[in-house]
Amino acid sequence: MVARNISFPIAGRVPIGGGHPILVQTMCNTSTDDIDGSLAQCRAMAAAGADLIRLTTQGIKQVDSLRQIKERLRAEGIDTPLVADIHFLADAALAAATVADKVRINPGNFAKEHAVACAKFRELLALCKQNSTAIRIGLNHGSLGERITQRYGATPLAMKEAVVEWLKMCIEEDFYDVVVSLKASNTIVMVEAYRLLYAAMRDDLGCIFPLHLGVTEAGNGDEGRIKSAVGIGTLLGEGIGDTIRVSLTENPVNEIPAGRQIVAAIAAGYSPRGGRSCVEADDWNDFIIKASCLWGPSLLDKKIDDFSLEGSTIGGAPVPASDGERFRDMLLQACRRRFTRPEYIACPGCGRTLYDLESTFNEVKRRTSHLAGVKIAVMGCVVNGPGEMADADYGYVGEGRGHVTLYRGKTPVIRYIPQEEAIDRLLELIESDR
Repeated sequence: MVARNISFPIAGRVPIGGGHPILVQTMCNTSTDDIDGSLAQCRAMAAAGADLIRLTTQGIKQVDSLRQIKERLRAEGIDTPLVADIHFLADAALAAATVADKVRINPGNFAKEHAVACAKFRELLALCKQNSTAIRIGLNHGSLGERITQRYGATPLAMKEAVVEWLKMCIEEDFYDVVVSLKASNTIVMVEAYRLLYAAMRDDLGCIFPLHLGVTEAGNGDEGRIKSAVGIGTLLGEGIGDTIRVSLTENPVNEIPAGRQIVAAIAAGYSPRGGRSCVEADDWNDFIIKASCLWGPSLLDKKIDDFSLEGSTIGGAPVPASDGERFRDMLLQACRRRFTRPEYIACPGCGRTLYDLESTFNEVKRRTSHLAGVKIAVMGCVVNGPGEMADADYGYVGEGRGHVTLYRGKTPVIRYIPQEEAIDRLLELIESDR
């Protein structure tokens, strides 16, 4: 079967896929109902070069807020496409289809009954076609439904099979304004899921839909950038991927230059196929991203067990030995090869987050830095938290304003405690199990 590429414009100006430039997107972490705050963040993102901006859109009220944000941005001459982020409510997705340039959904969340979810999805496709609105079918490793996991387990194959069902419906409805994502916090799972899907689209579906790449809940700082560069860079180096997001528990504006650096590194030949054997970097961030794109894929696929920094430079000088060893530890851990420090799973936050996620995460990291090999999740809310932190040993999940629930694995063990007590209680929980 000869596959054909599918490409389409968003908001009449930004094409995705089909050989067009790779797009870098980000997401507001403000409440969408905070219109002034969201506007300020959108302005900063647009100024930093964001190609698409996503906003949380839980319900009809937030759709109206999104409408006001879009109108004011357009009046200011900012035409960056806006994406409505929907999780459960099909009615919110239908309403957003008349406002947003693109709607991000997981159709399986529309209803417990698969037939009902399918009907709602087809209704959405018809409305999106009518309004020239694109969609992203976004399935995450932690949000697979029982219907799929009972057949395939919580595996990359399950992720691929789940999304192929929805893509077949899109083809049946002659709707091709579709982008697909299969994110995971585990880089091995993420890369394998995308590879399986790409092969299925090429060999079975007969058309290759654009793919949005990301390592979800990557964390922050060097670790977040390295983990993202490993997952995203591996796939871009294979010619897979059309849009990307580096999900960082930081100011979301920071995601844009990190994404640009990954795209630039691959373009400059920093991949296993690029013929390079060392890294020439301008600064530390440039180094960790180029080096992760260069050696990460081979470590991830177990083609190599280690790597040498001989000949690599930062600003023309050799990489300091201590920095090189620290980077080596982080890269090996990001590739799931050797664990020498805690493993953190942290969402970037969004309009559903009701506490200061970034400062809390940094404090959790500071106080748990001695727990090598322990997997700790810090999540903004219960919408995605329990599912997306499925690989974690312990979880810190926002639950209502100023309150937190602590998890041991997938089980909530201390519920609805004041945020000011939560880190102490988390440490007590971990210590009680050691």
